[in-house]
Amino acid sequence: MTQPQQFVRPQPFGGRPVIQFRDDHSRRRFLQTALVVGAGSSLVAAAAAMRGDPRAVADATANDLDILNYALTLEHLEAEFYTQGLDSGVLGGRDLELVEPIRDHEQAHVEAVTQTITDLGGEPVDKPSFMFPDGTFDDKDMFLTNASAFEELGVTAYHGQVPRIDDADILAAAAAIAGVESRHAAIVADLLGENPFPSPFEKTMTMEQVLEQASTFIEQ
Repeated sequence: MTQPQQFVRPQPFGGRPVIQFRDDHSRRRFLQTALVVGAGSSLVAAAAAMRGDPRAVADATANDLDILNYALTLEHLEAEFYTQGLDSGVLGGRDLELVEPIRDHEQAHVEAVTQTITDLGGEPVDKPSFMFPDGTFDDKDMFLTNASAFEELGVTAYHGQVPRIDDADILAAAAAIAGVESRHAAIVADLLGENPFPSPFEKTMTMEQVLEQASTFIEQ
């Protein structure tokens, strides 16, 4: 039986780096954590923090804090992307009404992960600088195309890791956040005129596949 051809979504930001760290130490620490845990695992750790369940991260070690700080950096990226996009004024009417809550969700994620790191005795990483490619916020289609690629990457990352989780608390947290990210992806796809629910099953990616794409965000 012939399998249907898969639509290959472009990489967010055309595969160009957008995260600029304040110093080389911060950049090396981020990259080292990425190599160890992968973007998918860090998103699951962030989900536990966002859920606000201290049992999920109660036995935090230095490595756990590194993972949470890695996730915090990616959450800063998402929050900044939506903030700049909405501030640019390219969206209006119903489009604006639907995307504003996504921005608010990402900002809430930043606050939740930051608070969790602090509660565990760690020091949240400084927010890095972001250099979005020219044209990212020039028009609605460009902004939403990048948002769609961004959201789809997050959804596949979460769903790729959920089956690997044994701890019930962390599983509940990851599933809850994966559902929210799936809604974000569906809304953005619909605004682009695409099918918001193209398949009866969510796609997944391995940690290696997610990291390969996520690593392109980082200034080398």
